[in-house]
Amino acid sequence: MSTTSVDPAHLGGWATLKDVVAAYVGLMKPRVIELLLLTTVPVMFYAQRGVPALGLVVATVVGGTLSAGSANALNCVYDRDIDEQMRRTRRRALPRHMVSPRAAFVFGIALAVISTLVLGFFVNWLSSGLALAASAFYLFVYTMVLKRRTTQNIVWGGLAGCFPALIGWTAVTDSLAWPPVVLFLVVFLWTPPHTWALAMRYREDYAAVDVPMLPVRRSGEAVARQIVAYSWAMVAMSLALWPVADTGPVYPVAAVVLGGAFLVEAHLMWLRARRSDELSRIKPMRLFHWSNMYLSLLFVAVALDPLLTR
Repeated sequence: MSTTSVDPAHLGGWATLKDVVAAYVGLMKPRVIELLLLTTVPVMFYAQRGVPALGLVVATVVGGTLSAGSANALNCVYDRDIDEQMRRTRRRALPRHMVSPRAAFVFGIALAVISTLVLGFFVNWLSSGLALAASAFYLFVYTMVLKRRTTQNIVWGGLAGCFPALIGWTAVTDSLAWPPVVLFLVVFLWTPPHTWALAMRYREDYAAVDVPMLPVRRSGEAVARQIVAYSWAMVAMSLALWPVADTGPVYPVAAVVLGGAFLVEAHLMWLRARRSDELSRIKPMRLFHWSNMYLSLLFVAVALDPLLTR
């Protein structure tokens, strides 16, 4: 099968427009944004102790989408050299030359400005500032400093992905409190198991471009052991929301069931990694897919708890 990319200049007008739009949307990494919004909106429900105003939800979602899209687009600009060499990323817009680096940079900056104004004027300036801080941290700290220098890159770089929990709360209350901080820490502790499982699947890609992800520098067994440690800490932190926020019974029951299932999966992966370092035996993508399901369902429980226990 040919892997030659199609030049949009040789396509018809509507096809060209469709490809260009798709390329710019791709720069925003919409699948990543979906997960971020899934941690924003449920927290808004919890902060409201019910259903928040539709206009506020829409403004927060639009502003948050544009903010995360800005950070992702600028990340694509900076990382375009390694994206061209990695199987997982070589089909992105910049490696395929569907968008020029300059155009992508302008696009990312424009999204940052628009998102800051949307959140500032239609939500509040605290939420706007938090979103801008998250984007700046992702670009300047994770992308430019940590990613190519340390095996702990996603541990600390993952902080940027934790901000939506804070933004969802501040969008409703215009203030910070302990409950969103606990959820912030849940996402912080969830990020290493989630990302290391994916990085283990693509460790040869990362090794080829000299990005020191932990699975590149350590054995599968060592990575799996770290995943188990973070998983226990994550589950413990998720349970802390119960006493801190005085939740109803829905959330703690969900946290125990989901956390227990996550720990079983993490320990099973560790057991497989102790027996073999072959990816076909370790099956890291099982944990990766379950991690997405875990976070999604946990935050759905966050949203449902006040609705079902009022």
